[in-house]
Amino acid sequence: MSSGGAGGGGMTDADSSLYPIAVLIDELKNDDIALRLNSIKRLGTIALALGEVRTRSELVPFLAECTDDEDEVLLAMAEELGNLITHVGGPSQCFCLLAPLETLAVTEETVVRDAAAASLKKVAAAMDAQSIQAHFVPLVTRLATGEWFTCRVSAAGLFAAAFQHLGSAADASQRSVLQEAFQRLAKDETPMVRRAVAQSLASFASAGDAATVETFVMPIFNHLASDDQDSVRLLTVGGAAELAKALSPEKAEETIFPAAAAFAADRSWRVRYVAGPQIAELACLPSSSAADGAAGGAGAAAQERNARHLVAPFVRLLRDGEAEVRAAAAAKVADVCKCVGADAALAEILPCVQELASDSSQHVRAALAPAAVAVAPLLGKQRTVESLLPSLLQLLRDEHPEVRLNVISHLEEVNRVVGVELLSQSLLPAIVELAEDRSWRIRLAILEYVPLLASQLGASFFDRNLNSLCLRWLNDDVCRVRAAATANLKSLAEVFGVEWALTNVVPDVLGLAKSPNYLRRITMLDALESLAPVLGPDATCQHLLPVALNCAKDGVPNVKFRAARALAAMADSQTETVVERSIKPSLVDLGSDGDVDVRYFASQAIAAL
Repeated sequence: MSSGGAGGGGMTDADSSLYPIAVLIDELKNDDIALRLNSIKRLGTIALALGEVRTRSELVPFLAECTDDEDEVLLAMAEELGNLITHVGGPSQCFCLLAPLETLAVTEETVVRDAAAASLKKVAAAMDAQSIQAHFVPLVTRLATGEWFTCRVSAAGLFAAAFQHLGSAADASQRSVLQEAFQRLAKDETPMVRRAVAQSLASFASAGDAATVETFVMPIFNHLASDDQDSVRLLTVGGAAELAKALSPEKAEETIFPAAAAFAADRSWRVRYVAGPQIAELACLPSSSAADGAAGGAGAAAQERNARHLVAPFVRLLRDGEAEVRAAAAAKVADVCKCVGADAALAEILPCVQELASDSSQHVRAALAPAAVAVAPLLGKQRTVESLLPSLLQLLRDEHPEVRLNVISHLEEVNRVVGVELLSQSLLPAIVELAEDRSWRIRLAILEYVPLLASQLGASFFDRNLNSLCLRWLNDDVCRVRAAATANLKSLAEVFGVEWALTNVVPDVLGLAKSPNYLRRITMLDALESLAPVLGPDATCQHLLPVALNCAKDGVPNVKFRAARALAAMADSQTETVVERSIKPSLVDLGSDGDVDVRYFASQAIAAL
């Protein structure tokens, strides 16, 4: 850019230095929202051009005046301001970003407020202790005492960011101010403010020490746990486990556990829905004996005794009247069983598992299936056979494919405990039904688990019952299923070995070469390409290569160019003599085919040789 010129046509150096901010001003005044949005997203580049001093003195104050715009633009501004920390001078100067972010934190649009709060936390994390005390704590206090509820909602999430920087005795007065303000918000008349407090309890607890949590956070937790709004209680219970981790094990057992039991009996099903996973997490927390470093066995026993206090409320959730609540708790059955020990699990939780296996809701049964399977290693063979296996077999016979699939996909754990012999009678019919399900996605899903089942069942059982099923998938009407079936054959060959594949798979696959349906011949070529790396050069040359060479002369162009790809793949394992005498001449012939696609794939194959 010229610094001057005849007739005043150029721009002076002074004008040039104002260029980035001038352009931004013009663009933000433009009626085109896309242009304004693009300008905001280039704030980092503009700040870099301006330098730290001018960014602090010109750009940031200008942005603080531009907070009356479309929500989409304000959202981008809230996000970008948090990325300007280094551009304004780093930790000692980034407090200048607080002003525009404070304005954005009180807007009516929730996503804008959330983005502004996230950027405020980012700025606070970069600020030094002096700036926190001088600028950030007053900002939080102003927001917490603001007239509009939006101010107070944003403030609730910022207390932890301010509190964790005030650890010295000199900061005691400011810590006290923050605590009092936070307590007022917990009793705010607006439910949305109390929800924000409940949501930030865990982060506030992590910012303080155990004494602060016990004397300050827990009274707020207990107050919100009895709030008349179920949305407040819902968020309160959601942080129970994190809050317990900030307490000593004794205090957690004394305060959080009774609250969790109360949540399990809450009048709102939404609260009970969240209580199930929280109780499971609380049950797995270390007990006071375990935390004190008790010997392995004694510590584990102490933890089991500790967790058993939560069995009764957990069982209540498993028998809840709402299916959503039962499903959420059922998914955590294995976690709770492992924490309470085999005896308590067998006596109190397994009866619920037996009931849920025939639950009226398929979603409950689907959630239960993988969790019930995971209980087997805890119980051992005899207890699994006597108490758990009947429920698993019932789930395997379930009318809904998702339930059966959830059992089969996690069956390896049961096999390790009881052996496949006890399962095979019910396992096979379930697999056959899934393999022939009307939904191709279900057929595809069970197909993907076949290699895992094969490794568990063994070759003899697989050959008797499932081998024909795998070959049948090659004739499926859905292309995705046929493609997965070819990959499945490769995995099976890797599990059972080359000799097994040559005896049990290859003859039937090669038989598809005579199918009148060209799609079956293409599937056969896909299978040959998948099997070739596993079978090795000799078997490939003897059994697979002649069929692929013959398909290169097929009357359907699609078969011919698929044969070209298969020949190129087989060439990787063959000797130079075989390539030069058999594969390359066939590809050269295809290279002069009348079909343009055949010629293209043939040229690609030749180039790959």
